[in-house]
Amino acid sequence: MTSTEPEARSRAKVAVIGSGNIGTDLMIKILRLSDTLEVAAMVGIDETSDGLARARRLGVTALSTGVAGLLGLPDFHEIRVVFDATSAEAHRANHELLRDTHVTMIDLTPAAIGPFLVPPVNLDEHRDADNVNMVTCGGRATIPVVAAVSSVTPVHYAEIVASIASRSAGPGTRANIDEFTQTTARAIEQVGGAGRGKAIIILNPAEPPLIMRDTVMCIVDDCDREAVARAVERMVEDVRAYVPGYRLKQDVHFRKFAPGDFESDLVPGLPPADRWVVSVLLEVEGAAHYLPAYAGNLDIMTSAALRTAEHMLRKVSA
Repeated sequence: MTSTEPEARSRAKVAVIGSGNIGTDLMIKILRLSDTLEVAAMVGIDETSDGLARARRLGVTALSTGVAGLLGLPDFHEIRVVFDATSAEAHRANHELLRDTHVTMIDLTPAAIGPFLVPPVNLDEHRDADNVNMVTCGGRATIPVVAAVSSVTPVHYAEIVASIASRSAGPGTRANIDEFTQTTARAIEQVGGAGRGKAIIILNPAEPPLIMRDTVMCIVDDCDREAVARAVERMVEDVRAYVPGYRLKQDVHFRKFAPGDFESDLVPGLPPADRWVVSVLLEVEGAAHYLPAYAGNLDIMTSAALRTAEHMLRKVSA
């Protein structure tokens, strides 16, 4: 066995802040799927949380004393990546506590302190950043599609609608609705390449719960429609490499832009005669490692965070 084989390499230590659904699912994903990461600690503030209880049962150090407890660990200097699965407000405080340390923070909240990172679009661009933002669940699912369309033709405006099961929206998600829409819209522009972006989230109360569904609509000039469709299909396969439940619901659809399709104040100066609307329908089924399969909105976040950390650490070690 050579020293470059996965079995011979020591795993990089990471910590997860947030012992709720997202943090717990991420911890379990790392333990089950990663050959490069080791969970050194699960950090929370509720001693009785299921996440901390599961961490203890799985042999992971469980801390209910927040980031202060993490900083006090004797082996904190060995931890290379800290995932933050709390809330936008909490991440701002956590970032202040950790910003002058050696760790890289991967932010799963909409705080957006660091640059937006969407693995199949700009992973290499930000691999040296000390704080990267995973955008939002809706952004994770839809921005790759916007980027795929904009790789072929300019996207003047992009609008996404993310529909998730109400049961999969915990207190943190509900508290961050405003940040969700604002952060996602900015990332549609900055990462997806759209001239203007808009995001809408729907909490669907249907029973039994439905899996995550996303609609992406892009206003473009007349273009090579086959090339656009191929770019979207390739991007979907790139995302499926780390989120197996991510898929197109139907073929990419094209129609002429017509007055009344969108709010006019959001798409100024776009005459309908020479514009087209590209519509892409997606669904995301979760892997059910910890969360139910309908919670694809959470699964795509934790899957992207895991892929980001592995890529960053592999690049550093190379």
